[in-house]
Amino acid sequence: MPFKHKHLIRIKDLSASDIYTILDSAESFLEISTREVKKVPILRGKTIINLFFEASTRTRSSFELAAKRLSADISNFTKQSSAVIKGETLKDTVLNLEAMKTDAIVIRHAAAGVPYFISTFCSSHIINAGDGAHEHPTQALLDAFTIRQAKKSFTGLKVVLVGDILHSRVARSNIFLFNTLGAHVVCVGPPPILPIEFKQFGVEVEYNLDRALEGADVVMMLRIQLERQQKNLFPSIREYRNLFSLTPKRFRLAKKNAIIMHPGPINRGVEISADLADSVKSVILKQVENGVAVRMAVLYLLLGGKKSEITD
Repeated sequence: MPFKHKHLIRIKDLSASDIYTILDSAESFLEISTREVKKVPILRGKTIINLFFEASTRTRSSFELAAKRLSADISNFTKQSSAVIKGETLKDTVLNLEAMKTDAIVIRHAAAGVPYFISTFCSSHIINAGDGAHEHPTQALLDAFTIRQAKKSFTGLKVVLVGDILHSRVARSNIFLFNTLGAHVVCVGPPPILPIEFKQFGVEVEYNLDRALEGADVVMMLRIQLERQQKNLFPSIREYRNLFSLTPKRFRLAKKNAIIMHPGPINRGVEISADLADSVKSVILKQVENGVAVRMAVLYLLLGGKKSEITD
């Protein structure tokens, strides 16, 4: 199926067919990262800007590697080294960068809605690399790609998301994606960071982790996002760890072939034990590996590369 979107801003904008088009394309790109020369000429001559107003390790690096492996030119922007600290507005920053004839802008920003906002006045393709507590679409896509490798199908899978659901853009994108593909999503966390209103998104809301883990196929642990919280929403890290940390004993409640996921960064010993994070059940590093292929697929589909050049 052709990919008819100009931007990638929300998972909610994608149909099941769109999602599978991206995942299938990523399959083609996965092998490139294993070659001695990890590069194909698909996006040669294209220019991409990594416009990151928030810190990032995995997302920014994998977008950079994805662009380079497709032979695109890429420039990395950070707030600290830009005119933003001199008072330049976001719109002026973006317009000045686009004046340099960019083809795509990958943007991460602390404010929800920024990728959509810049798409209203930019001619470049806009890719949301995380906007506030709103969405993080490429993370959800790489999570789906990783799950499909392990489980083949999403229909009927029990996917348990654990942690700071309220402030997690990863949780929101995954909820929309897994619902679209037919999985059953259970969200777990303390009530202040998991409002009962999340049921309106078509998920099951649970406040007892042990109960939620029973029969789970996929367990995704999420970081407590203290930087997005205006006040402490639970008594202490110790209490959170006692009630919501994934331990070997707790994980035995899930199915024997269940997998463990985490979008990173991990706080070992808080949301997950170190033993489980490094265990054979963990696909956390596989998520990181797959992120490059998925982001290659997104860039290829948006910027109109020629698939025949994958084998070059």
